[in-house]
Amino acid sequence: MLRQIEETQGAAIASAGAAMAKSVESEGLVYLFGSGHSVIPVLDVFPRYGSFVGFCPIYDPRLMWFNVVGPGGARELLWLERQEGYAQNILASYQLEPRDSILIFSHGGLNAAPVEAAMEAKRRGLTVITVSSHQNRRQAKATHSSGQQLPDVADIAIDNCVPPEDALVEVEGMREKFAAGSTVASVSIAMALVAETASRLVKSGRKPLTFVSPNAGLAPDYNQQVFVEHARRVSRRVP
Repeated sequence: MLRQIEETQGAAIASAGAAMAKSVESEGLVYLFGSGHSVIPVLDVFPRYGSFVGFCPIYDPRLMWFNVVGPGGARELLWLERQEGYAQNILASYQLEPRDSILIFSHGGLNAAPVEAAMEAKRRGLTVITVSSHQNRRQAKATHSSGQQLPDVADIAIDNCVPPEDALVEVEGMREKFAAGSTVASVSIAMALVAETASRLVKSGRKPLTFVSPNAGLAPDYNQQVFVEHARRVSRRVP
């Protein structure tokens, strides 16, 4: 799966990295969005050691499960992320600007939350980058009333190279497969994008303020600068 991503998605990842670097260079933001298990790569991009100021994760606790059943459970979340009109209310709390870009993760690419997040970001002029299963795109029918799937809204659509059912491992005697692959794929793509964006920033002379492990031996208060600069940038204050 990872080899297939490397062999087929390099050009899309490079294009996405260029767009994301352009956003960071212009004092803009790279927003990150996902719901359900697709929030995992969002959590892993920033704040994360080896990442840097310029990323702005969008977290909605109602689209992240904290329980299996009951309040904060998967059943309620799976229902909510399919309801049209919700994502627009989430993004109403963010000052999205045309210099920004947004990276949206959704394995299936069908649910209303990621599709409408992409549509609203596109409406506000952002560059929209998506990570989803393009095999599912080819064989599934759109469930959103617009008739669009997530890659249809994207400026740059990256294929996670995972089959629609997500689970990968066959065991003799069972029809159902085990062990999902989309999280491994999405986090790998996310880290490739972090690296691609950072490389372009450094080569252009804009070294990003990076969140580092205390094991790196820098000053104990170094990462406080990261938090201060992140807060300044998301507040849209002029430096």
